[in-house]
Amino acid sequence: MKIIPFFYLLGIVFLTACQQGNKASELPDSPPITRGVWLTNVDSEVLNSSENIKAAVDLCIKNGINSIFTVTWNRGYTLYPSPLMEETFGRKIDPKFEGRDPLRELINYAHQKNIKVYAWFEFGFSSSYKETDGGYLLQEKPAWAALDTAGQIVSKNGFQWMNAFNPEVQDFLKQLVLEVVNNYEVDGIQGDDRLPALPSLAGYNPEIQEQYFQETGQYPPKDIFDTTWVQWRADILSDFQCELYQAVKANKPEVAVTVSPSIYPWSKEQYLQDWPAWVNRGCVDMVCPQIYRYDFVKYQTELAKIMTDQIAAEDQHLIVPGILLKVGDYYADTTLLQQKIDEYRKYGLEGEVFFFYEGMKRWPDYFEGLYR
Repeated sequence: MKIIPFFYLLGIVFLTACQQGNKASELPDSPPITRGVWLTNVDSEVLNSSENIKAAVDLCIKNGINSIFTVTWNRGYTLYPSPLMEETFGRKIDPKFEGRDPLRELINYAHQKNIKVYAWFEFGFSSSYKETDGGYLLQEKPAWAALDTAGQIVSKNGFQWMNAFNPEVQDFLKQLVLEVVNNYEVDGIQGDDRLPALPSLAGYNPEIQEQYFQETGQYPPKDIFDTTWVQWRADILSDFQCELYQAVKANKPEVAVTVSPSIYPWSKEQYLQDWPAWVNRGCVDMVCPQIYRYDFVKYQTELAKIMTDQIAAEDQHLIVPGILLKVGDYYADTTLLQQKIDEYRKYGLEGEVFFFYEGMKRWPDYFEGLYR
């Protein structure tokens, strides 16, 4: 029997260990767990000054928050100086922030503190809120209006809407997103229950009705909830979501494309958001479904639908649930908050996003200890 010298064996073991170590060092790091908050310009003064922005970021650090989803597009205005808006509508920024760039101020300070910033295009395809004429966007571009069965501007829950099926409107929203992606060091962008979305009241513009006829051989039914009609319109928005995803990745592959839709299937029936299809088609990097329930049992039910019926096991890592923390005078109590978080954890979900930032101030002890 041939005897192998001890030091030769030792050298082989050492070399193998080094090679394995090199392979391990080449493996990509696991993405950090998203612990986020939405930052608004309504019911909050954070964006009103750079000092307020710094204070908000510091509170996020104190509470273990590592991601801020900041409003970027609201009521027909950007919260950053927009060349596209200036060229198209002569309005460079929300007048309240004239002379400043709140988005850049937030990114600069948050990145110093290793906090990610996502540009949240809150209003999406909505043109205005409680302005029956659609606000200045539709006053200047009436052809952009979404029309209902009566030929009127679509209005639902106080929001008026642009026609999300119109290629010109789609291109405008896409270029608005790309303007931010290309000019700011954002970590991601986000659409919500208004991007891409459109109330099922919509779709009755003459050109859309004609398109439906050309593709199906019949005109749209007056029943806005007709399943075939709903799916046809939802598919147009799904295609837009994928086009937007591809456009962002073509410009900056590292920028995450995230969405925060309503609960499915309500989202599709009411706002034509077939977001499980977006996941299936690989057109999102993160989904923060708005499981906004005031009752824990109802919350459990909705989460179970997502995790057992709607999203395949291999895609469930994309789910980072949205938690309702504050809206108006309502604050979720800490017992309910913890019940919801514990329920997520049962499904192996380690991250969440709270709506919204100001609610953390109500329960300082809870949030300071949440991620300890």
